[in-house]
Order: sequence, then C-alpha cells, then structure tokens
Amino acid sequence: MGAEADKPVLILLAGFGDGGEMFAALQDTALAQHYRLLPLDLPGFAGAPTLPGPTTLEALAEVVHETAVREGARVLVAHSVASIIASLAAAKSDSPVETIVSLEGNLTAEDAYFSGTAADYDDAEAFKAAFLARLEEMAETQPVIRRYAETVRQADPRALWELGCDARRFSETQVPGEVLRRAAEAIYLYNPDNCATASLDWLARSGMKAAILEGASHWPSVDQPKALAQTMIDVLGCR
Repeated sequence: MGAEADKPVLILLAGFGDGGEMFAALQDTALAQHYRLLPLDLPGFAGAPTLPGPTTLEALAEVVHETAVREGARVLVAHSVASIIASLAAAKSDSPVETIVSLEGNLTAEDAYFSGTAADYDDAEAFKAAFLARLEEMAETQPVIRRYAETVRQADPRALWELGCDARRFSETQVPGEVLRRAAEAIYLYNPDNCATASLDWLARSGMKAAILEGASHWPSVDQPKALAQTMIDVLGCR
C-alpha cells in the first residue's frame, strides 16, 4: 500500500460500554498495512464527552454516519451492540458505507445479554454499579473481561444506562440481524461458543456471509488480533 493517507479507512466501533482501545492490537497486524484503522470512542464512553441529548442507538449512529461521510469510509467494523449502531448509520441515504463486518454483533434479542439488563434498573448509577459487580465476578474466571470492566468504569452512567435501555427497546420491536442485512453487505465473524442459540439459528437461516473465529473470546481484537486481522483481510478481499 502507499502512504497512510492513501489507505482506505476502516472505522472500528466498540461494543456496549467499551472504547476504541479494544482494537489497539490490530495496529500491529497485517490489517494495518491495507487500511487506515480509525477506532472511535463513542460519546459517553471511554472518557469521551457525552451527547447533549439522550444516548440512543440512533444518536450514536448519527455520530458514526458523520464520521463515515467525513472520512469517506466504505467499511465499518462493529462489535456487539455497535453492530446495530453501524446498521443504522449505513442505512442513511447519503452514507458511503457499503460493508459492515459484525464481530458477534446483535442478531436477535437474546444477544443483548449485557446491554439489555440496563432496562431492569430505574437508576443509571445503580445499573452501572450492578453491571461492574457482575463483570468483576466474571473476570475471576475469564481474565479477558478485566480490561473490559476497567473501560466500562470510565463510562458515563447515564449514557451507559440510556444506551442499554434503548438496545432492549430496539430488540423487542425489530430483529437486529434483519436491520443489519438490509443496511449493507454484512459479514459476521464469530465463535459459536459465545453466541446465543437463537442467534446461531437465525444466522444459519439468513444466508449471511460469515466466518468462524475458532477459540476466540467475545473480544477477538484483544485475545486473537492476528487471527482476526487475517480473517478480515480474507473476507474483505482488501477492498
């Protein structure tokens, strides 16, 4: 590839409560030889300023859309609930986005196993405290979650809670996988061991292009960056 500025842009969107740092290890892989990697810290997360209004899927999608237009990005890589955000951004009439690579993104309501629990709380601070306690317990047996928990700790409580509640509402009225499939060419990367049965069934019926990440955690950019990078190079064909 030529100079960095001549490479096509790959916008990287972190999942619920996470930040662009989750993609840092990809900078040292072959993927960075083909693309200018642009990880985003969405408003309210990883220390980024909050939005002036509610933190909803649509509001965050507008931020992603504006970035994609400014950068001329044709590909979005979206992790977990950010797959819905990417879908809404790509569906806008003037979006340059042609392809979404979904990293175990939400396909059915069952995938909102982190974000959707926000709707069980009436108070943002209470939800964040309970969510962090849950993550700390999980980190005792799943060390990869330790980094995630520390990033969630930086999230604005209201932004975290509002996004989670909106993700629950969205998934109760729409099928996230169908929204993804309509928005752009969709490529789903996943480890079946991490996915809900309902989502695996939907994926099998959908005919969506997919590739399996053997042995990866829910955060493959953290624990298997080189394997993930090579898989993305393969499925994207360095477009």
